[in-house]
Amino acid sequence: MDTNNRDVVETVIRWVFARFHVEPTHPWFVFAVLLVIPALWWARRSSGRVVFSSLRALPAGGQTWRTRFEWLPDALICLAVASLAIALTGPRAGDKSSRIRRDGIAIVMAIDVSGSMRALDLSEKTQELTRLDAVKKVFEQFVLGREDDAVGLVAFARYADTRSPLTLDHGNLVTAARQLDFARQDEDGTAIGAGLELAVQRLVDFKARGKVIVLLTDGESNIHEIDEDTAIEDATKAGIKVYTIGAGTNGVAPIRVDRGDGRSELMQMQVSIDETMLRRIADKTGGQYFRATDNASLRKIYAQIDKLEHTSIEGVQFTEYRLFYGRFVIAAMMLVVLAFVLRGTALRRLP
Repeated sequence: MDTNNRDVVETVIRWVFARFHVEPTHPWFVFAVLLVIPALWWARRSSGRVVFSSLRALPAGGQTWRTRFEWLPDALICLAVASLAIALTGPRAGDKSSRIRRDGIAIVMAIDVSGSMRALDLSEKTQELTRLDAVKKVFEQFVLGREDDAVGLVAFARYADTRSPLTLDHGNLVTAARQLDFARQDEDGTAIGAGLELAVQRLVDFKARGKVIVLLTDGESNIHEIDEDTAIEDATKAGIKVYTIGAGTNGVAPIRVDRGDGRSELMQMQVSIDETMLRRIADKTGGQYFRATDNASLRKIYAQIDKLEHTSIEGVQFTEYRLFYGRFVIAAMMLVVLAFVLRGTALRRLP
């Protein structure tokens, strides 16, 4: 299982636990519930039986309540195993919290996920990477290096959508970034105005003196349902700085195309970035425009942005937790005891 799939599975596990207002300390132990299968096999294997020389020797009268419920002890054993699996995950819930002040700023990353981000010109020397892959790797390093900042994530192509609200929980933010993928063919395009406007709206109501947008695109805006000038004006009114990044080499860039027979080939794609618009967005909002023509320059750009000014942000941090694993251990023990009592008395099997 690759990293992206593991992150998706862990996110689903945490989401399920969150429905019950708890979080797992060790989410992967939930798969211990699969031990129910051998437990059931073992329980059924011990079924008693008696050989009769003739069916006439069998008592008449059909089923009794004992035969109807003979499966109950086996089911209780399986429930006990499932309860122990949940206990192993270490379920807990925040009990006592405190407000903490941190020195940081509020940043929203607006990232282009259009089809042209499949180009390979930002690859590392030892690894072939699409532009989007390269951006995700640098974004992760950037975020983990700014633990005191509230960071959010917006993706845009033909449409823009929020992938993560502004948060100090950078672990979940990185998970959301890793799950970024290219826009579907029917949603392809580059709506810079929509991406910028949504990022602005995420920041407008957030309480912080320093508000910044880092907008990265590799093309020209060709969807204008939200006008770029309107988004620029809204950013200026809200006091938001916008740092823009044009990603891609000059002229042409390699892109891997699927031939449809299970193989792929490299082709050349024309690079066309509206640097005039990106400069205008940065200039009018007090930010700066950068051009990333390779992986090294992309990293340097994020390093430069990393030197932004800091301000104070308040957050909530849990300092005490209620642990629930003990309840599941006790429940498992009671289920096992009940199963053996039933199997040894009312639901006893013949040897």
